[in-house]
Amino acid sequence: MSTSIPFDAARGGEGSVRTRPIAVADATGTAARAGAWVVLLGVIVTTVGTSWDIQWHNDVGPDTFFTLPHLFLYSGSAISGFASLALVVLTTSAQRAGRETPRAGGTPIRVFGGTLTAPIGYMVSGAGAALFLLYGLFDLEWHSIYGFDAVLNTPSHVALFLSISTTMIGSIIVFSAHRDELWGRIGLVFAIVLLISYAPIPADGLNNLRLPVDAMVAATVLFAPMLLIMGAVVLGRAGSALAIGVAMSVTQGLLWWFSPWAAHVYASAVGLPLRDGLLPLPPSFPSIMPMFLIVAAVAVEGMFALARARNLDPHRTLLATGVVAGVILGVGLPLQTILTDPIAHIGASMFTIIAVLGIPFGLAAGFLSGRFAAMLRTLAPRENL
Repeated sequence: MSTSIPFDAARGGEGSVRTRPIAVADATGTAARAGAWVVLLGVIVTTVGTSWDIQWHNDVGPDTFFTLPHLFLYSGSAISGFASLALVVLTTSAQRAGRETPRAGGTPIRVFGGTLTAPIGYMVSGAGAALFLLYGLFDLEWHSIYGFDAVLNTPSHVALFLSISTTMIGSIIVFSAHRDELWGRIGLVFAIVLLISYAPIPADGLNNLRLPVDAMVAATVLFAPMLLIMGAVVLGRAGSALAIGVAMSVTQGLLWWFSPWAAHVYASAVGLPLRDGLLPLPPSFPSIMPMFLIVAAVAVEGMFALARARNLDPHRTLLATGVVAGVILGVGLPLQTILTDPIAHIGASMFTIIAVLGIPFGLAAGFLSGRFAAMLRTLAPRENL
């Protein structure tokens, strides 16, 4: 059974008693900031490694387990994992010593029979990192048995992508707990952008089935509006959705340049040729990131502003907001393919299917965004900050 640890002790207000010196409080605040940013750094390194590795498969060919992109993948997960472990140890030691449990990464809960006191955000990010390293052994065994591979949707790869997504979810929880501070809001924006970019990748495993639409496209139509709206609600400030949209555009632009450059430079460094007859295709990972998220963000801001102008609670308009964002992304995804891929052909029927998919998926996104936002705000409610 999980037990919450209160944060009200030692706050120095009327009737309260300080149980530890100011210097320790300052150190705790520094540790909270450092832990959150190091977890996010690990997620960034892993994302860069993923984009690089996918581009390598497309431009160079199959690979083995021991490559530089894979090193980025695993080192990023290790960075997030060790940072999460450090904050769990810090919180546990404070709890055992009878000191104030630091407000770092969300509500602390007791795990492993009370052996550890873990902030829930770091527990989730740490669990994802641990699973990633565990499934890395599975991937090593897969390569040992089958040798090279050149596809994303092998069982070991899907498991790895799900683990990375779990660490990203933990990072969102961590920064949500500090949304009252500027650094927490900035970190939350980028943590959400990275999960929007990554969440559709595990769905590639479903493409082994006969589906009427690409599973990664469908996942983007669901997850992108859900996470966009959720982030705007958690941040609770005008312009929050727009900030997420701008951060997505910046991230997509940087990876668009970096991925092919890194793949080609690394291939030259290790003496491997590029594939024969390479076509002028857009970079693989950045091209699946929703380019029109910025348009959806403007629409979300408009919907919220309209609700406030009519004296409505914007939370009560989340279903409609989700549909608007879902339809924009449902239209935008095939449109960005047409605009960026010179050899792509998307028929009118497929275009319509994806656009229409935005309606039910947008409804689901609006509903889930409100529920997840409420969960994140409950983990560290403002009155306890």
